[in-house]
Amino acid sequence: MRGIPIDVRMGAVPLIAAVALAGCSGTEQAEPRAQEGSPSATAPPPRTPAPTPTPTHRKLKAGAKGDDVEALQRRLKELNYDPGKADGKYGPSTQMAVWAFQAVNGLKQKTTLGASFWKALDAPEQPRPMAKKREKDRVDVDLKRQYLVLYKDGTPRLISHISSGSGEYYCAKDRGATVPRCRYASTGTGDFRTGRRFTGWETSPLGRLYNPIYFNGGIAFHGALDVPMYPASHGCVRMPMHIAEYFPDLLGTNVPVHVRRPR
Repeated sequence: MRGIPIDVRMGAVPLIAAVALAGCSGTEQAEPRAQEGSPSATAPPPRTPAPTPTPTHRKLKAGAKGDDVEALQRRLKELNYDPGKADGKYGPSTQMAVWAFQAVNGLKQKTTLGASFWKALDAPEQPRPMAKKREKDRVDVDLKRQYLVLYKDGTPRLISHISSGSGEYYCAKDRGATVPRCRYASTGTGDFRTGRRFTGWETSPLGRLYNPIYFNGGIAFHGALDVPMYPASHGCVRMPMHIAEYFPDLLGTNVPVHVRRPR
């Protein structure tokens, strides 16, 4: 079966139980009466209980290692979430891919992966489009659930965790300005298109951006060393560094970007 199984393996059903199930028709069949003194008149031996069901996947959390972690990583890649190298180590890159998967599938972003996660991983949901206009090549950004989807030829090519504007009030000098300007750290919603880009680290008045691609004035997609579970940027859309390495190769110029905060 393709994907990560979520069911449990049941032990073999004892012969006695199998016979009882096979004869279920609403009436019980009487057992033949044993003659007194015959071996069958003695008490029957106790039935052997069926083995306790055991899950096929142990609970996982950051720091775990092993074949089941590697299977998780391969399954996430298969679904267009990028956990980095499938090395069997549950590190930060895998954690951020898990966050994105949980967000798309409406799961609570728990640190420990249990039965509900494995069930969703076996039958995952598709991300919801952010706008009525659904260009074949585009980027959808969900600010509420903190993920983006890059579409190529009408299908998701990449689904990534992000960290957008924190909403905090701050003051800083814009590029070329002499007087600081104060504002809230927000990522505006709307329909935009990708424009200027920079290769490598670019230093801005608010910090350093890796491989930025701007789509709304000074707001850009860019790699960052810190991409927490919650909104934490000054307004840009941060993404994991290992994704920012190749993101510019997937996203061209003048590509539609739809940014929403859905209910």
